Amino acid sequence: KPVTVLVIGMAGSGKTTLMQRLAAYGVDAGLRNYVINLDPAVRKTGYTANVDIRDTVDYKQVMKEYGLGPNGAIMTSLNLFATRFDQVVDLLGKRSNDLDYAIVDTPGQIEAFTWSASGQIITESLASTFPSVIVYVVDTPRTASPNTFMSNMLYACSILYKLKLPFVVVFNKIDVLRHDFATEWMTDFEAFQTALDDAQDDSYMGSLSRSLSLVLEEFYNNLTSVGVSAATGEGMPEFFAAIDKAAKQYEDEYLPDLLARIKQQKQKTHDQQEATLASVMQDMEIS
Repeated sequence: KPVTVLVIGMAGSGKTTLMQRLAAYGVDAGLRNYVINLDPAVRKTGYTANVDIRDTVDYKQVMKEYGLGPNGAIMTSLNLFATRFDQVVDLLGKRSNDLDYAIVDTPGQIEAFTWSASGQIITESLASTFPSVIVYVVDTPRTASPNTFMSNMLYACSILYKLKLPFVVVFNKIDVLRHDFATEWMTDFEAFQTALDDAQDDSYMGSLSRSLSLVLEEFYNNLTSVGVSAATGEGMPEFFAAIDKAAKQYEDEYLPDLLARIKQQKQKTHDQQEATLASVMQDMEIS
């Protein structure tokens, strides 16, 4: 089965450029990649998508028809596409023996996917059928500030616990700034505290960052991270090695939990149906 890679990132993190690089590297390295674009608002992807939401949903027409703003139109477009996503899963299933990776590009407005019902439906549809990994793209130069770094890691942590899938943090743009400082901050609590001291930040945010660095220590211990440059292609072999490691983690740890949750949900639905049927039968007997 192909490993599905859901690429998520803040606006400006270089997510789209990374998608272009992944597609190009896949061709050069002989990887059998299947690319899916779920961003209805993007004008030009820069890569060839095997499945493109824009072929099914007209983003501008959705804005006009429903009187929505940009974010509302993205979410509505995703909702419309999610109703047909089983067809995408079927397509992947039919070609599963011929594919190595299915790389999914998500909307630039990150919350429209990670915190929406449609995003959850799409994620669970893929994760229940194929080994699935979440890739969170970080803008490394913008994360050089300790407080900004902590904000990014806290958001990454929230996505991890929301989606409950293997997670890889990708520090992008390492051609501009190496990500060594970020790796050190994640593995050395005192190094992060020293960085806050050097920044002379005595504000509430600085105090909060100090406290959170302790809270997130367990999160860091179980986190896979890698540095890449979407511009130069540096770090691509390490990226796919991290994906393979996370896919193994999916098989060993996440899949049993996922199947248990699906079974629990089915049982809950069955119990509700039985209760409704019993109530109807009781009403009929009374009548």
